[in-house]
Amino acid sequence: MQLKKLIPLVAAAALLPSLGFAQEAAEAADAVAETGMDSVERLNMEMVFIMNSLLFLVGGFLVFFMAAGFCMLETGLVRSKNATMQLIKNVALFSVATVAYFVVGFNLMYPLGDWVVEGWLGGIAPTVLEPVGVAFEDLDDVEYASIGSDFIFQLMFCAAVASIVSGAVAERIKLWPFLGFVIVLTGIIYPIQASWSWGEGFLDELGFLDFAGSSIVHGAGGWAALAGVIVLGARAGKYGKDGRVTVMAGSNLPLATLGMFILWLGWFGFNGASQLAMGTVSDVADVSRIFANTNTAAAGGAIAALILSKFLYTKPDLTMVLNGALAGLVSITAEPLTPGLGAATLIGAVGGVIVVLTVPLMDKLKLDDVVGAIPVHLFAGIWGTLAVVLTNPDATLSAQIIGIVAIGAFMFTASLIVWLILKAIVGIRVSDEDQITGLDTTELGMEAYPEFSKG
Repeated sequence: MQLKKLIPLVAAAALLPSLGFAQEAAEAADAVAETGMDSVERLNMEMVFIMNSLLFLVGGFLVFFMAAGFCMLETGLVRSKNATMQLIKNVALFSVATVAYFVVGFNLMYPLGDWVVEGWLGGIAPTVLEPVGVAFEDLDDVEYASIGSDFIFQLMFCAAVASIVSGAVAERIKLWPFLGFVIVLTGIIYPIQASWSWGEGFLDELGFLDFAGSSIVHGAGGWAALAGVIVLGARAGKYGKDGRVTVMAGSNLPLATLGMFILWLGWFGFNGASQLAMGTVSDVADVSRIFANTNTAAAGGAIAALILSKFLYTKPDLTMVLNGALAGLVSITAEPLTPGLGAATLIGAVGGVIVVLTVPLMDKLKLDDVVGAIPVHLFAGIWGTLAVVLTNPDATLSAQIIGIVAIGAFMFTASLIVWLILKAIVGIRVSDEDQITGLDTTELGMEAYPEFSKG
């Protein structure tokens, strides 16, 4: 009797999965009717969307870790009395850049056809993500990636531009005017010039090629830093009237070295995810190729700086080697895909040579760049942008030069204007007395290494 009662229950349980499959099949049939594609085609498109979005998210958090790299590198290369200031600047600049970029910058950089001035200036609107639980049919671009993943990835590039400036103007700038500059830089200046290339503006139409930003990101940060260094002036006591240059050594070279390695790691996401696609076998192979070229370019830059600094200064200079590796990374960023490993190594090595030769040139010109950001990001960035023509047959020297000049002229001029306005209204430089005491104490009232200062 009990067995007879159980038979219908067992039968119902057995039918439930088939009913579920039937429901899914019906939903799939409805989706096919709505989209006009078969289930295999839809599945392929979904996988492309998923893999592209995943690439951006993984690349995004790798590039985010570069913020820690910049922070550690800068903190290690400033004197101990200014270490806390560099730490708070880096945390604050990333936070400020995040808000400025979502409120204004992202849509200004990617107008998607909604130009105010065609090819030159996009519209201003805050970033809007997809709805929660967005359906396949409601995606803006099923062949690309989610808005959130794209925004996160591009935000990290924007913040990196501000980090470049931070190191160059260290040890004598006030905190709040610096953050004011970061707001304008990340919300307006950088997105406008980046839209000219990556937003399908006039430089893109001219054929200017900059795969992951040797000029669009690194050169842009270098030009903004150069304008700041000129307006701000050198640190107190850096340059004597007789032409003497006072060495102001960094406080923590192990920390600076850690920062360099973090940046090296983050660069795999910086360049690799700039492939902007991971939905096919060829895309994944290209991402792998980019990783390999990025790594070997950094190695080439470090080796070149190691050897040349030994030749010029009789002993190897660690700071030159650190910046040599970074210069190699900047140099390959404009075209990390088309070179072979040998060419990538040589491109990076030239970047390392550029750093060793231009750091002392900066001192001769009395341009006080505390961490060597301008030689690394601007000078090596120019070289990397020109070097694209060596391996990419689609690149032309004329288009590359026009791009470098256009980006440089705009970034330097716009940044110079903002720096001058801030200087006139609120002042940007701390007093010589405060510099001697240290910004940690005078600006923040908090020392990074209090036990050392108190004996």
